[in-house]
Amino acid sequence: PLIRSSFRPWGREDSSANRLPAGFGCSASFLQIIKDSQQQHGLRHGDYQRYRGYCSRRLRRLRKTLGFKMGNRHKFTGKKVTEDMLTDNRFLLLVLMEAERAWSYAMQLKQEANTEPRKRFHLLARLRKAAKHGEQLERLCESRRVDAKTKLEAQAYTAYLVGMVQFELQAWKSAMEAFNKCKTIYEKLASAFTEEQAVLYHQRVEEISPNIRYCAYNIGDQNAINDLMQMRLRGGGMMAEKLEALITQTRAKQAATMSEVEWRGRTVPVKIDKARIFLLGLADNEAAIAQAASEETKERLYETLLAECRDTIQAVREEIKADSKQRERAVDGEATKISNLQYLHSYLTYIKLWTVVKRNESMAHVLQAKLKEPQMDENKRGPRPQDLIRLYDIILQSLAELCTLQGLEDDHTFQKEVSLKMLVYKAYRCFFIAQSYVLVKKWSEALVLYERVLKYAREVQSKAKNLNNSLKDLPDVQELITEVNAEKYSLQAAAILDTGDAIETPQQMQVKDNKPLCERLENFSLDPTILGKQPNLVQFPPEFQPIPCKPLFFDLALNHVAFPPLDDKVEQKGKGGLTGYIKGIFGFGS
Repeated sequence: PLIRSSFRPWGREDSSANRLPAGFGCSASFLQIIKDSQQQHGLRHGDYQRYRGYCSRRLRRLRKTLGFKMGNRHKFTGKKVTEDMLTDNRFLLLVLMEAERAWSYAMQLKQEANTEPRKRFHLLARLRKAAKHGEQLERLCESRRVDAKTKLEAQAYTAYLVGMVQFELQAWKSAMEAFNKCKTIYEKLASAFTEEQAVLYHQRVEEISPNIRYCAYNIGDQNAINDLMQMRLRGGGMMAEKLEALITQTRAKQAATMSEVEWRGRTVPVKIDKARIFLLGLADNEAAIAQAASEETKERLYETLLAECRDTIQAVREEIKADSKQRERAVDGEATKISNLQYLHSYLTYIKLWTVVKRNESMAHVLQAKLKEPQMDENKRGPRPQDLIRLYDIILQSLAELCTLQGLEDDHTFQKEVSLKMLVYKAYRCFFIAQSYVLVKKWSEALVLYERVLKYAREVQSKAKNLNNSLKDLPDVQELITEVNAEKYSLQAAAILDTGDAIETPQQMQVKDNKPLCERLENFSLDPTILGKQPNLVQFPPEFQPIPCKPLFFDLALNHVAFPPLDDKVEQKGKGGLTGYIKGIFGFGS
């Protein structure tokens, strides 16, 4: 008889090999099964609907294989998995997939509830359903047929689902207790296995840590906000949206006391709540960017700040449009109010444009560092000076827009500061254009551009005597001058070596005629065209050569042939007289 192996992976529902004899210990790694299924079926990209469809299909396969059908097409018959069925591991998997299907549906509804608030009620119902299935799984795992590790994993999974339900209900104390229970179990499991097996448990602990801190903050622990801010700098993971919402909520409470802002010597009242929240958190955002540990985190924080700034500018624009009719027939007091709105709009636009400048400057510093590093992989495309030129083009465009802000046309100090900043970035842009010419060995063009860089840099130094404060946030021009001088000497040396190589070539070894290579194989000569795209190898098309003509033959023998006389064979004409003449006239003799 055919003997089957007693082990099959959990994904194989078409086998009966998972059936175990009574009393045999069931063992399963629920977290591993869940993570593998989620990563392979949509959650790598946040597609909860795809994962829910996968759970439904797998449940159908499991029920069909196990013969665990819920009635027929005409009638539904509810069934529950009991402890007596645990001779097959797949019955535990059946309950697990039911919980995962309900949870994934809840997460899908959570994404859709941002635009459709009514779906939040359905979300809570599905989360409660998932927690109910989790509790059923935990009860089944209390059987003596299930080993201790599987029991602990079932308890942790159930605690996680219960915590999610309480979290959405904003029952912070209950949610915190459930999450702490889940975290404790996973930490114990991680300490009981090797490092490779413990990685998955540590990742789960990191996922639920923001939830615990968020619950602690809402309970009243003010120290938790500092931990959440640090987690935001590290990325936030799946709790990124909750962290942003928490920070916005905290700023909204503080914004109630903020009523005005001062910029360029003018105090502007701020009556728009969104603008208050943004301006209140501006210093925190800038401090977070300065403390960012990696360039990826810094780039993400820049994008977040720019997105908030754009939303705030849009809110101010809508306020201006709403008051446009009043502005046409406004009295002096109302005109001042509208002018304040325009000035606030200019201030927010200044923040946005200057943030774009700082972000592109940060990206340029990263590319400069990579340019100086040796290229290890020749096949991989590395950074080039042209990439930096594009960044500085965007910077100069943003600075040009700063000069056109409403309300600052007569601010000569501001205009001088922006002009000085433009000179600094023009110098850096010109420097990298020169380096791009150096790469293609255009020495004269690069040398002229280096002189232009020095001109810009000296102009900045001469104009910066009265505007020293405006140079604090700008790159150091003196370092650029030092680097340009060093590059100039290197450039001159490279140009001399390049021309010296051409002079040292022996004249007698140069090609003096246009003979193809096949005609001068016996003589060595340097011919650069051999290595080009059109090497002079052979003459094509070949020239015509004289060849002997084909002989002509003429039949001259006939001229020397004497033919025999044929007189005896020629018929002699007879003499007929008058009768013959008459016959000839009328045709009788013919």
